[in-house]
Amino acid sequence: MRFEQRMYAHVKFLELIAELYENEFEDFFHRLMCLRYPDFLDVRTAGSLGDRSADGLSLHSRKLYACYAPQTVKPDKIRKKFDGDLSGAITKRNGEFDTFVFVHNDRRGVHPEVTSLLASARDSMPSLRFEQMGTRRLWHECMQLDQMAAEDVLRCEIPIKDTTFGIGMEDLAPLLKQLQEIRAESNPLMSLPDVPVEKLDFNRIEGADREDLLRGMRQSYLVDAFYAGTRSELEHDEVAEGFRLYYQQVRRDYSEADDVLWQLKMYFLGNAQPRPKVLRAALVVLAHFFERCDIFETPPADWQPGIGLTA
Repeated sequence: MRFEQRMYAHVKFLELIAELYENEFEDFFHRLMCLRYPDFLDVRTAGSLGDRSADGLSLHSRKLYACYAPQTVKPDKIRKKFDGDLSGAITKRNGEFDTFVFVHNDRRGVHPEVTSLLASARDSMPSLRFEQMGTRRLWHECMQLDQMAAEDVLRCEIPIKDTTFGIGMEDLAPLLKQLQEIRAESNPLMSLPDVPVEKLDFNRIEGADREDLLRGMRQSYLVDAFYAGTRSELEHDEVAEGFRLYYQQVRRDYSEADDVLWQLKMYFLGNAQPRPKVLRAALVVLAHFFERCDIFETPPADWQPGIGLTA
């Protein structure tokens, strides 16, 4: 899909998620996961058997999914649901899964109660792995569908037309806002950290794009500070995963580094012309995920300068 189609799909995804609760949310989850993974089993209830404490199972990855999508989020009810689903799965589906995934519809992120429950379960049951799947991860799954499958999941046509979008990923708006404020007070003469020059060379990032990333690296540590101070490490990882998946998509369509960077900027800035200070903040974000190796390729150990990245 083109960038405009992806952004249109994202808007429709958020509109749809905002209206889905309980069984309707579970139906959406089943529809999405069945299209994404051939081994996914959308477990339905069956009389007195119920669903045996599983709303979905992945045969090969051995993951069990438990959905929770209330209209009103209450900590005591989250704990009751989580504990009930986990104990039920261990009792009724012992040996059928290695990872327990708590799926929820909270658009604001991961509720603090969920993070505590996951951490406690991990510590008390080291033989199992635990994950959560919220709005970001659901969108990441949608983003990897082809157009026909995405239209099926979203229950709408994704038109091909030129449309102007502002901020592409609204989750990143608070980060961009804070970076704009911090950058105005920072020291432009601060020393540049160790730069992965080999990675810049390997990916053939040159000219103005190279200078932009190098400038962004001077303050890319601010992104770590943002997530450490106001957000969770889990949210940081989910945002990084979004960049990684989107990079993989555009890398298939574009071979030149400048085209890839252009698409990545639009991923979270949209395709409208941003203000200069917004663009500068965006370059800090790109530099951060470049250094983390979430975007662009890391040269192999035996790589020699002058070879570069093949299309």
